[in-house]
Amino acid sequence: MATTNLQSYELMVIFTPVLAEDDFKAAQKKFSDLIKEHGGVITHQNPWGLRSLAYPIEKKTTGLYWVLEFDAPTELNAKLEIQMNRDENVMRHMVNKLDKHAVAYNVRKRNKNNEVAAS
Repeated sequence: MATTNLQSYELMVIFTPVLAEDDFKAAQKKFSDLIKEHGGVITHQNPWGLRSLAYPIEKKTTGLYWVLEFDAPTELNAKLEIQMNRDENVMRHMVNKLDKHAVAYNVRKRNKNNEVAAS
């Protein structure tokens, strides 16, 4: 598979809130590994943890959020979509393509947050 034409993406997943901490980490690792196996590169991971939902999903009012930035070939999105739909722990997911301005913004935001945390 040619990895010379990588696109930048952001994946947000809402997992069911009944997952234990170990199961939540295992689910994150599962999808990270899937991306890496198909020629992707993980740029940044941010597990937000338990958050309230804007509206109930499957009679649940909270969910475990996870945001992942990665670079990958376009073909990976279809494979990722299939795996997300098959996983019963995933309540919702969304993949956004990031342009160069969004990537630069995310890097600046992370660096700013790191500076604030260091002081």
